[in-house]
Amino acid sequence: MNPHRLIIRLFLLLIFLLLTVVSLTAKIPSTKPPAGGRLAVVVDERLSALRRTSDLNGRLVRRLGRGRLVAINGWRTTPDGVVFFFVTVTTRTRGWIQREAVVSPTHPGDDQRLLDLIKASQGFDQIVRSCIFLDHFRHSPLRPQVLLLLASAAEAEAAKLSREAARRLDSVRRVEPTGRLNITSAAAPEFTYFMNYSGLDRYNRQRVYFTFDAITKRFHYDGAACRELLRRYPTSPEAEEARKRLTQLAPPEN
Repeated sequence: MNPHRLIIRLFLLLIFLLLTVVSLTAKIPSTKPPAGGRLAVVVDERLSALRRTSDLNGRLVRRLGRGRLVAINGWRTTPDGVVFFFVTVTTRTRGWIQREAVVSPTHPGDDQRLLDLIKASQGFDQIVRSCIFLDHFRHSPLRPQVLLLLASAAEAEAAKLSREAARRLDSVRRVEPTGRLNITSAAAPEFTYFMNYSGLDRYNRQRVYFTFDAITKRFHYDGAACRELLRRYPTSPEAEEARKRLTQLAPPEN
């Protein structure tokens, strides 16, 4: 091969690899607070358009993902009453975002506002927003309510996950004459296929974990939120319900 062509191909390959790394890095949500300003976190991605100007027709810079940390450096109210925050996302990225898209742990009342959003959410959305609350509002008196909401949402999701996993695993199971279901591969126990079900991955990333009952073939929430509630807030109104939930949780069976 011509040495000149070889150098060009290697150069193009290097550019491709660099662009790939940049693309993958951009998709990783930032967990490090940006410097300057009041810390805030994105909680409603439906409103999280970052814009060049403080109006709803402003040029889109990018849409911020739920859980993204920003620093508030200023604010402005539009003639129609919509409040925009001027925020720093990274050292190179700044813009205007609608006030309702974010909450700040240092702003009075934002814990209640996020709790209201959690109550209005369902399923995985409710779990993610509950986790954001627990990560950032560490001293809020509303934490017992959020812990109980998280436990309820996780157990409801466990029922859905049980049905989904059973359907997905039908392709790797066979029915014997006795009617018993067995995994066709003898390489691993049946319960490990359930515990490796890909549908669990996004919950795992939120640090929400499930156990599996090998007899009933059902997932159950592991009860971590209830245990934290009883440990930290034993006299709260939610504590008694947390005790009931823990007694109802099925123990993990392999």
